[in-house]
Amino acid sequence: MSIGETLAEARRQAGLTITQVSERTRIRESIIRGIEQSDFSACGGDFYARGHIRSIADAVGIDSVPLIKEYDAEHGAPGSISAADVFEPSTPIKLRERRSPSLSLIVMIVLLGIIGYGAYRLTTGHHSSSGVAAGATATPHATALRTTPPKSTSSTHSSSPSISPTPDDVVIQLNAVAECWVELSNASTGQPIFEGDIYPGSPESWTERDAVTLSLGNPPGVVLTVNGKRVSTKSPNPVTLRFSPPAS
Repeated sequence: MSIGETLAEARRQAGLTITQVSERTRIRESIIRGIEQSDFSACGGDFYARGHIRSIADAVGIDSVPLIKEYDAEHGAPGSISAADVFEPSTPIKLRERRSPSLSLIVMIVLLGIIGYGAYRLTTGHHSSSGVAAGATATPHATALRTTPPKSTSSTHSSSPSISPTPDDVVIQLNAVAECWVELSNASTGQPIFEGDIYPGSPESWTERDAVTLSLGNPPGVVLTVNGKRVSTKSPNPVTLRFSPPAS
């Protein structure tokens, strides 16, 4: 039996539906259906596929180790690389032949240089009297351009932050030390708040008034702070955490 068939059979024997497994693992139903059909394309990579297999196996009550070994045998162990990848480039390198410039091209370049120099001399002599005034007005403008700070790129992540957090809010801060997949959703309605990867140097924060669930694909890769308190994320496996407002 394939990995997907094994997980599907174990789920049926446990009397669970895909929806129930999704609720236990916080993995989307569409991804679970794909895994049960041995389709791991929606997992987002081998790292997350292994984590999903492990979480689903735990939820349906079977050992995930043989399934992970089978996945590695089919898709390659983490960090594996074939000899062909080392000695053969994935994209053939095309070497362009070096050609000597033709005589006509050289003559054209020289003529353009002479014409350009003559035009420059004519322009400089014609505008010599007005050049000082023009320079006086242009200098402040150029300085303003250099001193204007670049516009910061706003985050495209969607959340519902309060302008000023209150004691009834859940304030979550994530600082990545390694790439980590993150899913944040409303604990009561399941409405997604954020889903995607975060990277080192790009901290994220959310301020929510309702209880939330937070799923981390690579817990050791982030520093998690909730309402000003550090939360341990040392688990090597993907985890799902729930946080409620302090007053609730």
